[in-house]
Amino acid sequence: MASASPPTLPISNPQTVPSAAPSSLESQSPPIATPAFRAFINRITETVSNGLSQRRPWAELADRSALSKPESISDAAVRIRKNYSYFKVNYLAVATAIVGFSLVTHPFSLAFLLCLLASWLFLYLFRPSDQPIVILGRTFSDRETLGCLILFSIFVVFLTDVGSVLVSAVMVSVALICAHGAFRAPEDLFLDEQEPAATGFLSFLGGAASSAAPAVIAARG
Repeated sequence: MASASPPTLPISNPQTVPSAAPSSLESQSPPIATPAFRAFINRITETVSNGLSQRRPWAELADRSALSKPESISDAAVRIRKNYSYFKVNYLAVATAIVGFSLVTHPFSLAFLLCLLASWLFLYLFRPSDQPIVILGRTFSDRETLGCLILFSIFVVFLTDVGSVLVSAVMVSVALICAHGAFRAPEDLFLDEQEPAATGFLSFLGGAASSAAPAVIAARG
C-alpha cells in the first residue's frame, strides 16, 4: 500500500514594502530668495498704491475750460513748473501708459526687456550668495555674473529695438506733458498747499527703490 503524501502547507506571499522615495525627488531649496522676493514685490506694490492715491482727479487734468494760450515762453515755463508740481503723479501715470503701449505694440522689444529684467532679478539681485551659477560644469562668480548681465543689458538696449522704442516713448511723453503744462492755466490750482510736496521728478520712483532696497540686501546677504 502506497504511503499518503504529506499535506501541502499554504505559503503566504510576503507583502512588498514600498521603497523609499529616491533622494532626487527630495525638496530642494528654491533658486531665489523667495521671502526677500515677496517682500520686494509687496513693497513695490504698496509704494505704487500710495503714489496713485495721491493723484489729482482726471477730470481736473482734462478740464478744457482751463486751457489758454501762454503769453510768452517764460509764461509757458512757469505754467509747466506749476502744473507739474500739482499733476506730478498724473503725468507719471500718463508717461507710464505711453511707454507700456509702445512696448505692447512692439512684442519683440517687450520680450527682450522682460528677459533682461528677469535676468537681473533671478540671476543677481535675488539669488542667494551661497548658490553660484553653474553652466556646463563651470561656476560663475558674482563678478562674472554682473559683467555678463551688464553686457547683456548693453546688447538689449543699444543693439536691439528696445532702446529706440523706449526713447521714442519717453520723448512723446515729455512732449505731451510739456504741451499740457504750457496750455493749462494754473490759476485755479491750490499751489500754496501742494508746493512743499513736490520734491523732484523721480521722487516717486526714488521712494519705491529706497523701500525695496532692504529686501535686495537681505537676499544678497
